[in-house]
Amino acid sequence: MPLYYFHLRNGRDALLDPDGQTLIDMNAIVGTALREARAIIGADALDGKIWLAQHIDVEDACGAIVHRLDFEDAVEIERGVPT
Repeated sequence: MPLYYFHLRNGRDALLDPDGQTLIDMNAIVGTALREARAIIGADALDGKIWLAQHIDVEDACGAIVHRLDFEDAVEIERGVPT
């Protein structure tokens, strides 16, 4: 199975994934990126500040970006009374 790296970026700084993960296909890549982003957002929420101006770039072993997930696309924010 191919190896993919999940790098966290905010437009200025980057936290690079040194180990990567072996994943079978694009569905696994997308799902893993979504889980990673939501875990970070959840941890940030516990600290009282969610920073949506971040994203995860998923790179293959050659360094090509195969997927990008903006944090604002990882959650749905609802305000008001639920319908």
